[in-house]
Amino acid sequence: MPSSTMQMFAFILAVLGVVSATVATLLPNWKVSADVGSNIMTAISQMQGLWMDCTWYSTGVFSCSLKYSVLALPAYLQTARTTMVLSCMMATMGLCLAALGLKCTRWGGSYRSKGHTAISAGACFLIAGVLCLVPASWFTNEVITTFMDSKVPKSSKYEPGAAVYVAFVSAGFLLAAGVIFCLSCPGRRGGPLDSGSSHPDKPKQQKLRQEQPTRDQQKQHVPSLPRTPARRVMGACTQSS
Repeated sequence: MPSSTMQMFAFILAVLGVVSATVATLLPNWKVSADVGSNIMTAISQMQGLWMDCTWYSTGVFSCSLKYSVLALPAYLQTARTTMVLSCMMATMGLCLAALGLKCTRWGGSYRSKGHTAISAGACFLIAGVLCLVPASWFTNEVITTFMDSKVPKSSKYEPGAAVYVAFVSAGFLLAAGVIFCLSCPGRRGGPLDSGSSHPDKPKQQKLRQEQPTRDQQKQHVPSLPRTPARRVMGACTQSS
C-alpha cells in the first residue's frame, strides 16, 4: 500500500481535479472566435461554452446569453454537458471515500477496510477522469475539424478555448489520483500489514489478551509451600497439649 505521504499527495491531486473540472464546466470559453472588422468599434470576440455564449466588444461591453434549448444543441455539446456533470459528481463521491480511506486518519475502520475504501475512491477518480477526458477530446476534435474545413467561412471558425485545456488538466489530476489510490490493495489476512491498524489501542488489547491465559496458567500451577520446622514444632506442641 502506498505510504501516507503518497495518499495525501493523491488526495491533493483529487481536490485540484474536482475544482478544475467544476471550473471548466462553468467557463464560457470552450471555443473562441476573433473576428476583427475594419472599424475598431465593430471588433468583437465571441466565446461559446457548454451553458452560454458570450460576446466581448472592444468598447468594453460584455454580454452573455444562456442556451435554453437542449435539443437544438449538437450531439457533441450535449454529450459534453452530461459527461462533465457526471465527472464532477463521481469525483466528489471519490473525495468522500478517499477521506475515509486515508491511512493518516482515525475514522474509516480497520486497516483492511481502509484499503478497500481507498480502492473504491481510486475507481471513482478513474471514472471521473475518463468522463472528463472524453468530452474535452471530442470537443477539441470538432473544433479543429470545423476550423480546417475550407467550406466554412472564416467568420464562423473557432479555436479551442482555455476551458478545454482546464478540462484536460483536471482529467490528468483525477487519473493520477485514481491510480495512486487503486494501488492501496490490502495485504493477506494475518500478514504483517494487519499490524498497522488505524486504532492505536488495538495492539495493547491484543497484548493483554495474550498475557491473560499465561497468568491463569500460573495461578493454576502454583506449588504448595512445604512445612517448615517451626510449623512442625508448633504442630507437636498442639498435639501434646
